[in-house]
Amino acid sequence: MDEKNIKSEQPKTDNQSRPDSFSKSGKWGIANIFSSKNNTIITVTDLSGAETISVGSGGMIVKSDREEGGPYAAMQAAFKAADKAKERGVIGLHIRVRAPGGHKSKTPGSGAQAAIRAFARTGLRIGKIEDVTPLPTDTTKRPGGKRGRRV
Repeated sequence: MDEKNIKSEQPKTDNQSRPDSFSKSGKWGIANIFSSKNNTIITVTDLSGAETISVGSGGMIVKSDREEGGPYAAMQAAFKAADKAKERGVIGLHIRVRAPGGHKSKTPGSGAQAAIRAFARTGLRIGKIEDVTPLPTDTTKRPGGKRGRRV
């Protein structure tokens, strides 16, 4: 028998029967999610972080200022950013979540979790999820003076 016939009779491997969305070939990116109390900003970049692939924010989705930081606006912004990224050949994302940090809040806003779930629902593969909030080790003095902020 020829070698060609032997190869054609072999059953398909698991990788060949998978849909195209799970193939190994394609670009990976980084989704930077900045989530504060007032807004959620999503930036999808390449792995080096130098080239921006797509952006989305809560302010681009909703009209009211008070709704920019909510989960619905973050979810829609993530869908918008993911669609643009998929058009440009991205198949998977590493996610970096950031809160304001420093003297401000060290916990991400309510939009961060909704944005991560939205990325997972779009069919993009999720790699690492890490928190990159800047935490001061030994910090400068908080604003407000000796007697604090007087209202």
